[in-house]
Amino acid sequence: CPSQCTCVYHGRSDGTGTRSVLCNDPDMYEIPVNVPVDTVKLRIEKTVIRRIPTEAFYYLVDLKYLWVTYNCVANIDISSFYNLKQLHELRLDGNLLSTFPWESLAEMPNLRTLDLHNNKLTSIPADAGRYLRNLTYLDLSSNKLTTLPSDLMDIWPPFSGAIVSKTTDILVTQRVILGFQDNPWFCDCRISKLIEFSKIVDTSVVLLDPLVSCSGPESLAGILFQRAELEQCLKPSVMTSATKITSPLGSNVLLRCDATGYPTPHLTWNRSDNIPVNYTVIQETPGEGVRWSIMSLTGISYKDAGEYRCKAKNLAGMSEAAVTVTVVGVVTTTVSPQNTERSTSMTFTDKKQSRLMLDGKKVSKAVTNGNKKQIGDLSKKREDTSLNTAGTAEQNVTVKNLRVISESDERVTLTWKTVNATGNSAVTVLYSKYGEKDMLPLSTDSNKNKVTIDGLQPSTQYMACVSPKGVPPTKEQCVVFSTDGLNDESSSEFSILIVASSAACVVVLPLIFFLLYKVLKLHLKPKSAKEAELAKETYVQFETLSLKPRTLGAGDQLWARRYTDESERLLLCSRSSMDSQMTFKSEGSRSEYLC
Repeated sequence: CPSQCTCVYHGRSDGTGTRSVLCNDPDMYEIPVNVPVDTVKLRIEKTVIRRIPTEAFYYLVDLKYLWVTYNCVANIDISSFYNLKQLHELRLDGNLLSTFPWESLAEMPNLRTLDLHNNKLTSIPADAGRYLRNLTYLDLSSNKLTTLPSDLMDIWPPFSGAIVSKTTDILVTQRVILGFQDNPWFCDCRISKLIEFSKIVDTSVVLLDPLVSCSGPESLAGILFQRAELEQCLKPSVMTSATKITSPLGSNVLLRCDATGYPTPHLTWNRSDNIPVNYTVIQETPGEGVRWSIMSLTGISYKDAGEYRCKAKNLAGMSEAAVTVTVVGVVTTTVSPQNTERSTSMTFTDKKQSRLMLDGKKVSKAVTNGNKKQIGDLSKKREDTSLNTAGTAEQNVTVKNLRVISESDERVTLTWKTVNATGNSAVTVLYSKYGEKDMLPLSTDSNKNKVTIDGLQPSTQYMACVSPKGVPPTKEQCVVFSTDGLNDESSSEFSILIVASSAACVVVLPLIFFLLYKVLKLHLKPKSAKEAELAKETYVQFETLSLKPRTLGAGDQLWARRYTDESERLLLCSRSSMDSQMTFKSEGSRSEYLC
């Protein structure tokens, strides 16, 4: 037993018993670590202990009652109650706790009593409800609680409905005792369920003190819960006047959203890409629980396009709705004016910037032979393009000689000639990727019969057409061009590669010619000289070992040695390899030639 504690064993007549430990030394400043392992009840009271460390009781596997009351405990770790699987009752009243690790209750599945009376708790998180399901006694009185989260009230069994018994997996009625008195409750809709609950006589839930009163607001200060009348909180519901808005460049746009909820929600606007919103916003509350907001976008540009979100928030929660804004451009295109008569305009949707700004590279050359089928489809179905033409066509105006006149890193310039143009006659300039039916109009200088296309994609074919306004283009009025996908850096590297290759050729070619000369010279040598040199440098002398005829008394020597003559040696040179070859002489004896 610890020296500052008292240990008592309570035996029974059947030989079993339980052990309880009491530690109440006023000089004790930490949790004792040598408590008997068979302790069932541990009381630590009236000490100066300030914290409960991690796994302080992990070895007390039989502990059922833990009282750490009226000490100076201000800090409890999330794992302080680790391995207390059998714990049934935890009392921490009379300490200095401002927060409590509600997640630690998951380590105590059999816990039924939790006493946090007379501490300094200021709030309870909404997710604490999932850890309170098994409790039948919870005392939160004499703290500094002002409200309870509405989500906690929705999931906590005493307020959400019947309790599920784990032993039978059926809905049963189980009595729950709650202590909420002596807290500075702020009586608004967030605790409306608690107030309404205090007015109901229900045997399944009992309040330790039914005379719970409000401390605020001022109009309800001192009023008992049983006499307070509050409306329930209603989570906001928000909607926008439209989900998608398309507006011309430079116009004014109004975005509106309406929200309902109780208390009346507050509305804010923001963009989905987190870009700050610095527009004029007007809000108004026509009635209780209703609010609308209007955001004004004046002189919109392409950077104003995007998704805007309207958020509504009140005490019960938050919700939001989105509206998407698309900006389209307005372009006026004319030919070189001779007499100022009129100009026409057309609109188109620009999906990126004021013109199609793609990740373009260098344009290689124009291909004048277009796709006849595509141009024919364009002539028959001109309504498929994004051009909205107005007025009558100039029947006598024709466009000829459409061609590419210049090219650079990121652009290509087209030019054409107009015939029979009568003063400011409008023309239509269209272009698109090769094979696409929808063609985009392009702005041109009214004083010049040319247009520059910027930012073309590399290794891609495009088709451009120029025709009098209101007249579908013909194949002579269209040009197909392609980009090669080479930028300045790659071109420069290619040039360096060519120079390096040329220098290498200058060095290597003489060596190649010299080697060819030596090979030809070798092949042109006389055959006899070549063979003599080959015999001299490559082959070695051979000896012939011939099998002697067997004669009586000849002894054990069966082989005779002789040197080959020049003709045989040369024959061996042409037929022999490093492996020994055998030939048979006319007299039937076998000879072996050894190197």
